[in-house]
Amino acid sequence: MERILLMIIRSIFNLPYWLFQIFRLCNIDKYDAETRYAFLHKIVPIIIRRGRIQIHCSGLENLPKENGYIMFPNHQGLFDALAFLHTHDRPFVTVMKKETKDIFLLKQVIQMLQAEIIDREDIRQSMQVIMNMTRRVKTGENFLIFPEGTRSRQGNRLLEFKGGSFKSAMNAKCPIVPVALIDSYQAFDTHSIKKLTVQIHYLKPLYYEDYKGMKSTEIASYVSSLIQDKVDACRTI
Repeated sequence: MERILLMIIRSIFNLPYWLFQIFRLCNIDKYDAETRYAFLHKIVPIIIRRGRIQIHCSGLENLPKENGYIMFPNHQGLFDALAFLHTHDRPFVTVMKKETKDIFLLKQVIQMLQAEIIDREDIRQSMQVIMNMTRRVKTGENFLIFPEGTRSRQGNRLLEFKGGSFKSAMNAKCPIVPVALIDSYQAFDTHSIKKLTVQIHYLKPLYYEDYKGMKSTEIASYVSSLIQDKVDACRTI
């Protein structure tokens, strides 16, 4: 929370304009996905710098050349999505928990990104989200979903990846991109404003031919192991 307040204080003169633009760009009938995403992609690095955070990114060359893929990162904290908005050049769609849909500003960002809202307690609604993702990925949209389902709260240790999170990729037969986040939890989930480096590593994708004979739970376990291995190899704590 202290770092969020620091970001707000150091951006106080920009906030009125940024808020105006965000509310304006919520008009999805007037502004296309590229325009809406470009604005977030432009201001997020400024906000991050003002929070005394640097991003170390690797593996962007691993992202599929064609759109229509799903990224599966570990989930460390509230800062995770900002690391993607900072480093990922192309528009993507997030899958977010229903608890976030009415929070001021998050609500507007959800609208801008046309995020899918999931209620993990409602199996039918969750299945509908999976179907929506499948359909949208097939049309060339990129997605971000956290297969742990919630923040780890264990620092750089991963929780179990849920097999159901991979159903949409399996149904769409699209590339699966594992992504390793390191020290992201230290940004907003600790009481510190010390200078911080957050790492984000885009790993080599799994294409349909790589996973077509696997069960969703097997894919989840394999992707989790790839990410944990990368975290263990790169972490500094």
